[in-house]
Order: sequence, then structure tokens, then C-alpha cells
Amino acid sequence: MSGRRNARTARPSVLLATSALFADGEPGGNLVEALDRAGVDAEWVVWDDEAVDWVADLVAVRSTWDYHRRCREFLDWARRVERVSPLLNGAEVFAWNADKAYLVDLVDHVPVVPTRLMDESTLVSGLAAGIEEFGAIVVKPRVGASGIGLVVVEEPLDPRLQGLVTGPWVVQPLVRSVRTHGETSVYVFAGTAVSQVDKHPGAAEIRVHELYGGRSHVVPLGERTAELAERTVRAVERLLDADLAYARVDLMVWQGDWAVSEVELIEPGLYLDVDPANGERFASLVSSRL
Repeated sequence: MSGRRNARTARPSVLLATSALFADGEPGGNLVEALDRAGVDAEWVVWDDEAVDWVADLVAVRSTWDYHRRCREFLDWARRVERVSPLLNGAEVFAWNADKAYLVDLVDHVPVVPTRLMDESTLVSGLAAGIEEFGAIVVKPRVGASGIGLVVVEEPLDPRLQGLVTGPWVVQPLVRSVRTHGETSVYVFAGTAVSQVDKHPGAAEIRVHELYGGRSHVVPLGERTAELAERTVRAVERLLDADLAYARVDLMVWQGDWAVSEVELIEPGLYLDVDPANGERFASLVSSRL
């Protein structure tokens, strides 16, 4: 399998990295067709498939939605790819973004949902301190995805702690506005906010992912949400001395104003089933980088 430039058409080639469980790529839309319309040959390839030749005009990580279970292996792969082909956003950005401790790095630059770090050595004291500071708290793994392993805790001996997965963890306040405002995702391509998706949790949940009954819908870009998302991307670029091709900035209302809850720089889902135009926007971004 090869990602080399098509000699017959002389069109640029792009490899879209995915995971084995999503071998046909991100569901809900067709990025390959969108890229074809943009004049680019593209194909989905599984990131850990040893038969793949990663030499291409560009590699874009898309639906590698198993990376959090194999983070070190995934980051090693990204560094290998980067030695032979341009990799959107890049391996070192991935390494920084894979650990939710990055939220602590952002505190001095943009409003962020308060985040504390905790490991096995500080588990008991960290839980007690978080509950004392915030009341109800959310504990989740520092390397994780889709709300997997998230636990809501209201007292140090809360029985829900039996569901705690392997650490280290981040501790955050339970942002109660998630049940009213939900969570907002703003897509930033080439430094400019291009679209917004609002997400709401299902009944008795705080996680907005579809796995837990969440629902999502496209909405017009908000002036304040777009500004904060763009400012967040600029802050990351300065911190890492990086050029970010794409980002999804997740926002929540904390103490009456917007705050960053997560920044997705590795493989943010484009919500193509909700906003198919994101596929065309991403294809345009890729074309502009070739």
C-alpha cells in the first residue's frame, strides 16, 4: 500500500490515518470524495498497519480513536511518519495534547475550567482537596477519550470511585451548566473559526458523547465562542512554537462565562453526520497545505 503521488494524474496524495475499528474512516461523511473534489487523491489507512508505506505528500490523522489505549506506541508511530512525510499538526503537538495536563499550561493565557493534577501518590489528598475546593468534582484520566473512565465524586469515600480507571488523572469541578448550556465545540482551521457544534448530555448524564445518549447539532458561529477558540489556538501555537493546521476547541460556561474545557489537536471528530460541510472545509484546509 502506498501513498506516493499518482504519476498518471500528478495529483497530490494524502493519507488519512484511522484505526482498525474504523478502517473505512470517520463515519457520517466522505472525506475521500471531498478531497477528490479539491483535486487531491486520498485514502484511508490504519495507523498501525505495517504494510502501509507512509511516504505521501501529506498525512492527516483523523479517526485514530484507539490511540489513548496505546499512547506511547501511537506517538512513536507519529514521529516515524514525520521523518518521511509532512504530518498535519505534528508529533510533538500530539504528545503535548495527549495528556490533559496541557490545560494547566493554558491557564495563564485563556480562561480554562479549573484543572488539578493527581496521581497514585496524591490520590487520597487530591480527592479531598478537590472536594473541599469545588464540592462535586469530575475525575478523569489524563490520557483518555470520549469520557471513558470519567467519575463524578461528591465525598472522599464516594462509592463511584470503584469505577476509577488507571491514572494519572485530572480533577475538575462539576460544571453544572453542562446540563443546561451543554458543551460547545468550535472548529478552527488555519487559525480561523469555521463552524460550531453544540452538544448536550442525555438524561442523568454530564457526558455529551453519543455513547452516553448525548445529542449534537450545528449552530451558527458565536462571536464570543469563535474569538475564544481562535485565541486558544494562538496561545497553543506560541507555547509550542507550532503551526496548527486544525483544532477543535471545546467550551463550557463556568462561573457565568465561557471557558476552555478541552483542546483537540490529534483526531477530533468532525461531526460529519451533523455538519457535512465540515468535510468540505477540511478538504479545503488540506488542499491549502499541499
